[in-house]
Amino acid sequence: MRIRPSTYADLPAMEAIYAGARSFMSENGNPDQWAGGYPRRDLLEQDISLGRSYVCEDGGEIVATFVFALGEDPTYAKIYDGAWKNSAPYGVVHRIAAARRSRGVAGFCLDWCYGRCGNIRIDTHRANLPMQRALRKYGYEYCGVIYLADGSERIAFQKT
Repeated sequence: MRIRPSTYADLPAMEAIYAGARSFMSENGNPDQWAGGYPRRDLLEQDISLGRSYVCEDGGEIVATFVFALGEDPTYAKIYDGAWKNSAPYGVVHRIAAARRSRGVAGFCLDWCYGRCGNIRIDTHRANLPMQRALRKYGYEYCGVIYLADGSERIAFQKT
């Protein structure tokens, strides 16, 4: 497997992966996290233009997509019912999704991100139990609760 920056040509594959992820989450008790077609194409295009969108390929086929960025994220400025593990510079992972038939891809992507800075913050919906299990499996620790700009609650994890 290899990870590379996303291009506009990757958008159809990325959208298909996100559609599959929305379906998987809905089938597994989490219909609200990415409701309404989130993430929309304009957000994906913005992520590509900002150089923070990535895809993971296996044998030349796109099997995962995610956002990775270094630097402070305003969403993580305040944490409730807990605390971040440190205040050192960090990277963030957002909107990570893998094709259904893939195995070990999420871990490969998370390890790639961690290898870039050694201090990663990530959040997920409280009902996204498969993602919470994956985060714990790959060494991420629960830190508390954060709120998105729209007021939605997310549970936050960090790996240092």
